[in-house]
Amino acid sequence: MTIKQLKYIIAVADAGSITEASKKLFIAQPSLTASIQELEKEYNITIFSRSKKGIKLTNEGEEFLGYARQVLDQLNLIDERYTGTSLSKQRFCVSSQHYSFAVEGFVELLKKYGGEKYEFHMRETETYDIIDDVTHLRSEIGILYINDFNKTIIEKTLRDNNLSFTSLFKATPHVFVGKDSPLAKKKSLTLEDLKPYPRLSYEQGSHNSFYFSEEILSTVDCDKELIVKDRATLFNLLIGMNGYTICSGVISEELNGPNIVARPLNVEDYMDIGYILPNSTRISNLTSEYISILEKLTK
Repeated sequence: MTIKQLKYIIAVADAGSITEASKKLFIAQPSLTASIQELEKEYNITIFSRSKKGIKLTNEGEEFLGYARQVLDQLNLIDERYTGTSLSKQRFCVSSQHYSFAVEGFVELLKKYGGEKYEFHMRETETYDIIDDVTHLRSEIGILYINDFNKTIIEKTLRDNNLSFTSLFKATPHVFVGKDSPLAKKKSLTLEDLKPYPRLSYEQGSHNSFYFSEEILSTVDCDKELIVKDRATLFNLLIGMNGYTICSGVISEELNGPNIVARPLNVEDYMDIGYILPNSTRISNLTSEYISILEKLTK
C-alpha cells in the first residue's frame, strides 16, 4: 500500500467515477484502475463494485475509505507541524441528532481549526444513520441520547457495531414551542396541556422504530402528528401551527433566533445526551478538540 493509492481511492470515491477521477489526478484511466485493483488484491477486499452504471463503494470500501481519510489527515497534520504547509484540506465530519449545542461546537471548531482549506460536514440526520456513519467511519463522531426506554436497543446496536457511548450531560424533559404559543405562557407543562396541539418529530426513515425516535415519550398517544426532516421546518411549524416538540431544552438563541422557547415538562424521564466513537480506531486531534468544546458548552 502507498500513500498515492490512498489518494486514488479517495479521489475516485469523491468523484464517483474512474474517468472523472483520472482527469482530476492527471493519470491515465487504465493506470488508475490498475492501482486500485492492486490495493484490493493486496488486502483481499473489494473497495468498488463495478457495473454498467458505473462504480459504487462496497461496505468494505466505505470502511476502508474511512481509514484512508484518517491516515491522510494524520499525514497532513505532520506536514503542517514540521513544514508549515498543508498537503490537503482539513476534513472533519459529525453526525448528530438535532441539537443546537452540537452545531455551536461545530462552528467553534471550524473557526479555530478550519484554516485556509477545509471540508467540514455537519450531518443532522436519523438516529440509525448516525450509528451507521460512525461505524463505517463516514463520521468521526456521532451525537445522540439514551434513556431507560431506548437503552437496551441502542446499547445493543452500539455493541454490535463496536461503538462506545460517553455521556456529556443528563437533561430533564422540556418542550420547545413558539414564543407566542399559548403553551409559552405557562412556566411548566404537563402531558395534558399538550394534548390539543400538534406534536412535531423528526422522521427516522426505514428505521422508524420508537426506540430510534429522537424525541422522548414517542409512544404517548397524540391525535395531531407532524413529521419533518429538518430543524428549520420543525421550527417554522412550531411557530405557524402552535406545535410543540419534546426535547432536551438546550437551545442557542444566537443560532436559532428568539422565537423558540423551552418550558419544563412535568414527567419522570431524562435524556442522557452524549457521543459515540468507534472502539477500533484512535480519535483524531480534531475529534478530541470537538469533544472538549462540547464538554465546555454542556457544563
